[in-house]
Amino acid sequence: MDIHEYQAKEILGRFGVTVPDGGLAYSPEQAAYRARELGGNRWIVKAQVHAGGRGKAGGVKLCDSEGEILDAADEMFGKKLVTHQTGPEGKGVYRVYVEAAVPFEQEIYLGFVLDRTSQRVMIVASSEGGMEIEEISAEKPESIVRSTVEPAVGLQEFQAREIAFALGIPAKLTQQMVRTLQGCYRAFTELDATMVEINPLVITSDDRILALDAKMTFDGNALFRHPHVAELRDKSQEDPREARAADRGLNYIGLTGNIGCIVNGAGLAMATMDTIKLAGGEPANFLDIGGGATPERVAKAFKLVLSDANVQAVLVNIFAGINRCDWVAEGVVQALTANPVDVPVIVRLAGTNVEEGQKILAQSGLPIIRATTLMEAAERAVTAWQNDKTQNSKLRAV
Repeated sequence: MDIHEYQAKEILGRFGVTVPDGGLAYSPEQAAYRARELGGNRWIVKAQVHAGGRGKAGGVKLCDSEGEILDAADEMFGKKLVTHQTGPEGKGVYRVYVEAAVPFEQEIYLGFVLDRTSQRVMIVASSEGGMEIEEISAEKPESIVRSTVEPAVGLQEFQAREIAFALGIPAKLTQQMVRTLQGCYRAFTELDATMVEINPLVITSDDRILALDAKMTFDGNALFRHPHVAELRDKSQEDPREARAADRGLNYIGLTGNIGCIVNGAGLAMATMDTIKLAGGEPANFLDIGGGATPERVAKAFKLVLSDANVQAVLVNIFAGINRCDWVAEGVVQALTANPVDVPVIVRLAGTNVEEGQKILAQSGLPIIRATTLMEAAERAVTAWQNDKTQNSKLRAV
């Protein structure tokens, strides 16, 4: 789960990371009022969306007057901000964050991520902040500092000082940097985050280390332990299909193809999508219905997949171990009986109670295309989709 910049700053501030003063606004007038509250003569207005690259897309504006703030906020509100991370559809702007502008001397990149190779939290930092880490890695790889934290003892002061020295932090600011690093690490571990990123972390003209921007991502499976973090979720920034799936306990990611997938198990779902591509088709989604593929759960999955107008065929691929093929077959029949569909449905079942499942499908009287192997199922799904597409084109021509 992602959260907004202002939310991440509020969290990090509670863990001892110094952040600029700022205020949230839901209208241009409120943005101007926030600036008056903050005081000063220069402010930054930032669109709050779950994406990086806001500055290049017009989502960050430096303002020297109340009028400029009103104009900047007015231009942002209701706009779809398109960055390299949002895709062409963009993300809607429904709130902005206003901060007092802070003069600074140096920008630093700071990130905390899970390194799956070492199975540790890794700190990635660079003295060349202000750029995306991918750009830094490509243009100035020698500036990147990496340090892995031993979970048994956590981030120790000596390790934080080593990172500060490697970044060239002035000696008088070393302790501030240590506090910042340890605060980020504590926030990461105590709240089950999967990423903490500050870009840029700056050294100000008055010798402060300040987080000018902040991003945090959390492990969705651990949110039950942190209800105060779960409450920060902003569904307006999510694909509505993915949000609907999450609320129903389904793991769903929308794609751009036209063959819908209903699969149990993330690995099998990935293999199913690859096989569809190999057969000449394009998957419309990743959908893992999990281990408890009950009839009700399968019916929910069908409704979710078919809510995508691009779906022109549905492939159900179930390998039953914990599951039972007869349950899945009952779910497919229930879903198609209650809500008949006008696209081909291909079902491949294997594993526990597969004979009973096949019998249920065969006796249902529904036009379900059955397959015994994954490759056969993918090929039949692509063929059925192409035939259906050709038939619809002929009907439109008539």
